[in-house]
Order: sequence, then structure tokens, then C-alpha cells
Amino acid sequence: MDTEAELTQRGHSSPGTGEGRPRFALSGLRAFMTWRRAGVLGVVCTAFLLLFGNFVVQPFLIPSRSMEPTLKVGDRVLVNKLAYRFGSRPARGDVVVFDGTGSFVPERAGAGANPVAGVLEDVGSALGLGEPSDTDFVKRVVGVGGDDIVCCDAGGRIKVNGVALAEPYLYPGDAPSKVPFRIVVPLGTLWVMGDHRSQSRDSRDHLGEPGGGMVPVEKVIGRADWVGWPVSRWGATRQDAAAAAGLGGGHG
Repeated sequence: MDTEAELTQRGHSSPGTGEGRPRFALSGLRAFMTWRRAGVLGVVCTAFLLLFGNFVVQPFLIPSRSMEPTLKVGDRVLVNKLAYRFGSRPARGDVVVFDGTGSFVPERAGAGANPVAGVLEDVGSALGLGEPSDTDFVKRVVGVGGDDIVCCDAGGRIKVNGVALAEPYLYPGDAPSKVPFRIVVPLGTLWVMGDHRSQSRDSRDHLGEPGGGMVPVEKVIGRADWVGWPVSRWGATRQDAAAAAGLGGGHG
């Protein structure tokens, strides 16, 4: 019997429970690798959602009653950012989210906000977790570039290019507008209004200001195509006012 060889082999692997320490070390390494993978996966998923939200579809929290009954406070709409990326332009009847800087809110000279807080707000907004920016608005396109819009005809309806709008999306009991106006929408801009006209500050409220309440097309973030939350309100938001009025889907 080769006793010396046997002792030599056992000597290389610590006797009894001596293998415990290497096992604990291996277990700790595996746990570290598991957490590391989870961390990397979390970062990758967050980066993907940020890219997806910035360039494809972004959730947007509805903060006010201005678009009732189409959109209600607390709804999260999914904004299609590709809707106008490939030559398409906003059309009458589209519900759009836009940056109102320079049209609905004044330009801010040298905003001194905390850059870290700004980044966190942008991340929360892109993921649909936080309040929307106070410069972002959601309204319905009523007129596009070149449209002649009059409020109101003898029946109390808004007329676009001489044709009365049928607006089935209006909040029950609301008049199309209690503010009379007549405007021609400049090319490259939009005239927008809320569906809950009595609760909406929209293009009408900025008539006497620089820009006259017109929203530049390049300020449109995307088209609010779907309600994604709550589940009970899943569905599309788009109702084409142009088709209802027989105006066709004109673009400006």
C-alpha cells in the first residue's frame, strides 16, 4: 500500500472540513457576480428605456383637466415621437405634446437650475415617473399653416377655411369657444386648443403675446396616440377633427 502517496494527496487538500474556506470564497464571488450582473442589467434596461423614451415613445403624465374627456388627470399617455420624423406633419385633430417655450411660456434667460436636479427630472420625465416639465403642454391641433380660423358662426361653431368644425371630443356642455377670434395660421405653425374649452389655457389666451398663440411645428415633441395607464382607460386618443368636418387632412 502506497501510504506516503495517499498522505501526500490528502496533504494537498486540507484534511477534514478544511475545504470550507475556499467554498465560502467561491460563494461570495458568485454572489458578487450575481449582484454585478443584476446591476449591469439594471443600467442597460434603464439606458434602453431612456433611449426609447427620448426617440420612440415617451410616457407623459396628464396634469390638468384641459383635455377632458379625451384625457383625464392622472392618465399616462404614450407620445409617439416618430409620428412626425419622416416627413409627416401634424394634422387637424391630432392630440400633440409640445414645448411651449416662446409660445405659451416666455423664454427664460440663463436658467440657473441645479444641473443634477435637471438631469433627474429629465430621467423621470423620459420614464413617465415624474411630473411633466412646466413648459410641456398637451392640446389638440385645430388649425395648421395657412388655415383661416373663425370663431364663431351663427351656430356657435368654429369655422376652418369656411367649413364649420364638428367637434365630438368637446367636454359635454362646453361651447367651442366663448372668446371670439379670427386668425390666419402662419406657415410652419399650429393653432391648438384643449377639449375642455372652459378649463383650457390654449392658443386663444396668447393672442396678444409674441407669437400670437401659434406653436411652431418644430416645437412639437410627438403625437399622443394612446392612453397607457390606467388599464381601464387603455385606448387610442386620436379623433380627426378634419375628417369630421370634411376638411381633409391638411398639413402646414
